[in-house]
Amino acid sequence: MGKKDSEYGSWRDGDDPKLVSDRKTESFSEHSPCSSPEAYELPEEKSSLQLQSAFPGDNVDDGGEKTNLKEKSREDDGEGHLNYHMGLVMKDRYEVVLTLGGGAFAEVVECIDRETKERVAVKIVRNKECFREVGRSEVAVLEEINSLDDDVTFACVRMLDWFEHEGHVCIVLELLGLSTFEFLRQNHFLPFNVEQIRHMAFQIFRAVCFLHRNKLTHTDLKPENILFVCSDYDLQYNENRECKEKTLRSLDLKVVDFGTATFDHQKHESLVSTRHYRAPEVILGLGWNQSCDVWSLGCVLMEFYLGCTVFPTHDSKEHLAMMEIILGPIPPHLLKKTRKQHYVHNGHLNWDKSSTSDDYIRKHLKPLKNYMHDQSEEDFFDLLGSMLEYDVYRRITLEEALWHPFFNPLRMQKQRS
Repeated sequence: MGKKDSEYGSWRDGDDPKLVSDRKTESFSEHSPCSSPEAYELPEEKSSLQLQSAFPGDNVDDGGEKTNLKEKSREDDGEGHLNYHMGLVMKDRYEVVLTLGGGAFAEVVECIDRETKERVAVKIVRNKECFREVGRSEVAVLEEINSLDDDVTFACVRMLDWFEHEGHVCIVLELLGLSTFEFLRQNHFLPFNVEQIRHMAFQIFRAVCFLHRNKLTHTDLKPENILFVCSDYDLQYNENRECKEKTLRSLDLKVVDFGTATFDHQKHESLVSTRHYRAPEVILGLGWNQSCDVWSLGCVLMEFYLGCTVFPTHDSKEHLAMMEIILGPIPPHLLKKTRKQHYVHNGHLNWDKSSTSDDYIRKHLKPLKNYMHDQSEEDFFDLLGSMLEYDVYRRITLEEALWHPFFNPLRMQKQRS
């Protein structure tokens, strides 16, 4: 029997058990409303030498589990989080039954909708004006998505309702399963196979391409913000009857967390995206557009393929050095344009190749094509190379990516059916 979705946490807005250090300092979506984003660039964060638990098999924090509110009730921490308890009814309709997750921006709880008898997720935004502003922005984006996709064609989470409760913006969303990251974690960081990635990527690309066509950039795409619709699974055992791995029964997905989604006409903050999925143009301060989502998704697909993050660092210069190991030198014309000239020396990345940090990343990273297991995966790695292109003018768009040969098997399958 597969596990029911409600047995584990699905909605994570904060801690990242992939790394020892707290990723809250890296998620722009959790800080930008109240602070200048540049403040989170300095001082530089820990290097990969201090983040060696980023690789599969290491001990990680078990932060994804739901909390049974019969055993533990939340107390107001004085930071604007709602003091809720099991059985609390909001809007005379939504009864709190479980905690799904929480972070710097919001708490997410599972509720029973007393009108429909359905279970829903309610995102309770912190009761501070800077966070309420982000909550209202997310509501506006979700209303636009609902309006533009009224027949639910694209894999974006649906907002069912929203309201205010004691000063908190509360967003009612369809209840989904585990995030792709949480499933990886619970499955011992065993990677997805290329066929699974093909099906998952096609849905994600269509959803984000839909956003881009409607002049919207997500800006925070990562495995935590891509959730399975249902994460029931079957268990596979080895010859000793020990659990070998979990196999999902369905690969249907949805993109969530539109708190920092930005329309083309809106102000573009200088710092966006969670560190490991942040595009080079953002790090270099060159400005960004919708193609930053494409870079993030390239990193996400690599994480699905490897089972671990491809850029395990919290240091901007080291991040760029890691890119050079995997993707080759950063083009000089980009380094010439950056306002962060402390990253540049004689037209090249200002990086000490005799450092212990350089030794570490050269030991753990390699050129992109060297990750390929066999020639049957050539189309996948060609697509990855097109997405992880330094120059935004050469980076593939998602519209183009959907027609890449990597997805030909899906098109042929659809034609046969």
